[in-house]
Formats: sequence, C-alpha cells, structure tokens
Amino acid sequence: MSPLLTVEDLTIGFRNSPAPVVNGVSFSVDQGETLALVGESGSGKTLSCRALLRILPRSATISSGEMILNGRAGGIDLATLSERRMRGVRGNFVSMIFQEPMRSLSPLHRIGNQVVEVLHLHQTISKSAARQLVLDTFDRVGFPDPERAYDAYPFEMSGGMRQRAMIAMAIVSKPDILIADEPTTALDVTTQAQVLGLIKEVQREIGMAVILVTHDLGVVANMAEKVVVMHRGRVMESGTAQAVLTGPAHPYTQKLFAAAPAIPAETQPAPPMPETDLILDIKSVTKTYTTRAGVPWKADVHVQACRNVDLKLPRGKTLAIVGESGSGKTTCARIALGAERPDDGGEVIFSPDPAQKPIIVNRMPKAERFAFQRKAQMVFQDPYSSLSPRMRVIDALCEPLEIHGIGNRSERRDRTVEMLRTVGLNPDMLNRYPHAFSGGQRQRLSIARALTLDPALIVCDEPTSALDVSVQEQILNLLEDIQEKSNLSYLFISHDLAVVARIADEVAVMRSGLIVEQAPPETLFHNPQHPYTKALLAAQPLPDIARPINLKLVAQGAGAPDSWPDRFRFDDMSVPTLAEVEPGHKVRCNV
Repeated sequence: MSPLLTVEDLTIGFRNSPAPVVNGVSFSVDQGETLALVGESGSGKTLSCRALLRILPRSATISSGEMILNGRAGGIDLATLSERRMRGVRGNFVSMIFQEPMRSLSPLHRIGNQVVEVLHLHQTISKSAARQLVLDTFDRVGFPDPERAYDAYPFEMSGGMRQRAMIAMAIVSKPDILIADEPTTALDVTTQAQVLGLIKEVQREIGMAVILVTHDLGVVANMAEKVVVMHRGRVMESGTAQAVLTGPAHPYTQKLFAAAPAIPAETQPAPPMPETDLILDIKSVTKTYTTRAGVPWKADVHVQACRNVDLKLPRGKTLAIVGESGSGKTTCARIALGAERPDDGGEVIFSPDPAQKPIIVNRMPKAERFAFQRKAQMVFQDPYSSLSPRMRVIDALCEPLEIHGIGNRSERRDRTVEMLRTVGLNPDMLNRYPHAFSGGQRQRLSIARALTLDPALIVCDEPTSALDVSVQEQILNLLEDIQEKSNLSYLFISHDLAVVARIADEVAVMRSGLIVEQAPPETLFHNPQHPYTKALLAAQPLPDIARPINLKLVAQGAGAPDSWPDRFRFDDMSVPTLAEVEPGHKVRCNV
C-alpha cells in the first residue's frame, strides 16, 4: 500500500541565494501516522511543510522534487498542481496549524465565522448545518462553552483557547493530513499537554496523518511514530521514533539530545536560601485590577492578579516563579520593578548595595525611580518585539546610557563593544538592524542591552521559551556566566520546569495569584506536595517513549482549585495558609 504522502528530493531555493535552503529532502507518512520534523530554527522544517501547501515566500521556488498525495484526492503531485486546484487542497485535504495563533487568526472577525469559512470554501452546506458542525468541532476540541467561543474575537481568548480554535479550523473539514507547526511552543506545559492529547484524540477519531514540526524532543517522544532530523536544509537522520530517540546515530542528533534541558535525577535536598543580605524583599503584595462592565447597570468586576505574595531574593541568587498564564507571575515581576503599584498594605524593598539605605519601590519619588531603573533591568520574552526594528544595534545599546547621561559618544561605543563581547557576539555587528539576527542572537542583544547600565537585579520574563534547545542552552550558560562574574541577582519567570531546575536556587509555584508551593528545586521536583506542582511535573514532556505524559494527573492538578483534595482546596472565601512542611519547603495547605 502506498504512503498517504511521499516527498522525494525536495529542493527549495531563493532568488538571491546561490545555495538551496532545502536540499534533497525526502520523507513519507502513512494514514493515521505521526511524522515529526525536528531541528533548529532555519533548518528548513517549516519551509518544507509550507511547500506542501505551496504557500512559500514570493522569492522562493521549488527547483526539484515530487510531493505525491494519495487519499481522497487521488494520486496528485502537489509540486506541479495548478494554483486553482491547489485551492481545493488547502484546508480540505491538507490543513495546517500555524505556530502563532494570534497572528494566524483575523482580529476583526469572530472565531466561529473564521472556522465556518473553511466549510463554505470546500463544501456545499447550509449556514445552519455549517454552524452546527463548527459548534460540534468546538466541543470536540475542548471549549467549555462552544456558543460563547463561536461569537468571541481572538483577543478575548487565552493562548491555549486560540490554539484550540486553530485546531478546530484545521480539522473541521476532516483533512487527510494535518501539519502542526510548533503548535505548543508558547503554551504553558499543562496547556501543551492538553493540546497534544487533543491532537492525538482527533487523529484517532478521523484517521488523519500528522506532520509535527518541533524542536522539543519530549513532544516527539509523546506524539511521533517516525522522526526526520533536519539541519541546514538537509536530512541528517530519519527512522522510527523508537530508533532515533533511543539510539541517535548522527552527531547533530546527539547534540540536540545533549542540549535538551531536563529535570536532573534525584539529589540530596539543598538547604533553603538564606534570608539575610536580601536584594529584593516582596512583602504581603496583592494586586487587584478593576474591569468596567460593558453596560451601566452591571457592577464592575474586580480581579486579583496576585494575593498576599511574600518572596525574598538574596544577593547573587536566582529566584524562579513558575506557573501557567494568568497565574500572576508577570504581575509580581512588574510590581518588583515598580511598573505596577501593589494594593495598600503591600511593600517591595530593594537593596542594590548593602552599605546603602534600602529603597521602598512602591513609594519611590521620581528622582529615586530614575536611579532605581539603573540598578534593575528586564529581559523580555520575545526578542523580536523587544528591540526596535528601526534602530541599529549600536543605537539600541547606547540608548540606556544616553538616557542616564553616562559617558560621551566614544565611551558609550566602547561600552557597547564590551557588552557584545560579554554575550558572545562580534563587535562587527554593531551597525546591523535586528532583522539581520537569529532569535538566539536577538535574545543575546536584549541581555546585552539590560547589562549596559551595570544593574544589580535582572528580571528575566520567559527569556528562553521561544528558542531552540541548543540556543536555549547557550542563553542559560550565558546567564550563569554573567551571574558568576558580576554577582547578579535574577528574578526568573518561566513555565518550563527543566529550565528552572537548571538555573534556580529557589522556586515558587504560582496558581490563581497565590504561591501554592515553594522550595529549592532539588526538593520541589523530587518531593512535590501540591496537586498543581505535581501536574506541572507530569505535563513536562520527556524525550523518553517509555514515559508518556500522564494526562489524568495533569487534568486533576490543572483543574479548578475547588476540585482539589480537601487538604489543598481553596476558593475566593477560604484560602489555606502557606505552611512549612519541612525545612525550606512551604506548601499551601490546611494543616
């Protein structure tokens, strides 16, 4: 029996590039099978998949190769098919889930109307029948209220819900092949586990094949039957997932495995962090936001982003805050930097120098705030949007020095050269614009910009979440080296427990605005007590076929707090205390 899709010797080039960017790529996938394309950014994974749908950039051309699709469409070569016939293939026989759901959905149209459009393009179906089919699909992909989701706009949904909408759009026509391009990269681990489980469930129901584009070997182990490893446009290694994951043969595949972060094996419990010489002391911080009702006769809605948060960061250490989107992590970081004021009763104390008087961040006068900003900097999650596309590197790095009146023009340039070398970049890059750099290089530039003012504290907000494993490894090494040399302190925000296990001295787990568990990583990851912490650990995909994600444990811990066991249950009226269950290990529970 012929494979559902066979790609042979696919070569893609750009007009301005003499060398092809995809060179002689071959693979096949059978009905009901999952094939994983693995590799770093720029390896040609996404370009190969876009070639299947013929949605390549204008300057790209398929110079050779066959892409034979069997199935409902019959045996057709997608490489030579006319544009008119390709319109009948896209979204009907072959569908694609794109990496960034917010950019892939129209912000001006309701979710339901965007999904219904797929049916009207490819089928003869009445409006009422199309609406009902979309609602049934929304129910299948896990929307708690399909009617509400149908009438919602993309910006009214969380990242996980938008990704579910993209999955619904991709499967509503029951395609032969679903291409999933990094479908979980920016999602929390619990949401990622649920989305992966959803894709597998739908795959079983309608018998479609899945081509999964990813750099996460843990995702591969949980999803794929076959693996193709790509590097610089070529296939380095291919085979069954069992063979590739248990015995990688090519040095590049081995390098990917070595770079993948992992929660280390159980070690001796670490002592709790000292509570002396604190650079940052967050005391009883609560933050309430008020959302006005859409109509005058309804009361305003009050949302507590964080509640009674107490955190202590000793000088030269790393405190990590983990949790899913909406848990309050970033709000805590913004309050620590003075970008938000806590509710009355909360206090943030910053001590950049033990010999100087501490600063009360939430009560700083304007002059003191200006000085504070020199000592506390932030590295943002997205290296693409945190640098101005209109500023050269030298201007972006010199700007903080100019704002604070530090040095003359020559001294500022010398400082930027020093910072580029510190983060492992060549000073020859000073006159380039950000678009000329890869994602990892841009993140290095963001770190360099944060370092130009010689801060004492850096807040890292998901600095590695969108990076390949090898680039992620480089950034973590860089942060550790800088901390060791400069005695920097980090407040590290993340949802990736493997990254946190690597870099943190203490970990605080947040859910619904509350710290539910706190301990050194050696204790927290090998003796978790709270059901939500257990869910985060269970949702962490491991590059081991024998250890799949336990979706039941994830669903239990990631469920509503009033569904947890009595010892941990809380609601808006009754919240257990954060009690110390062993030295340095705190759990929010009823004692």
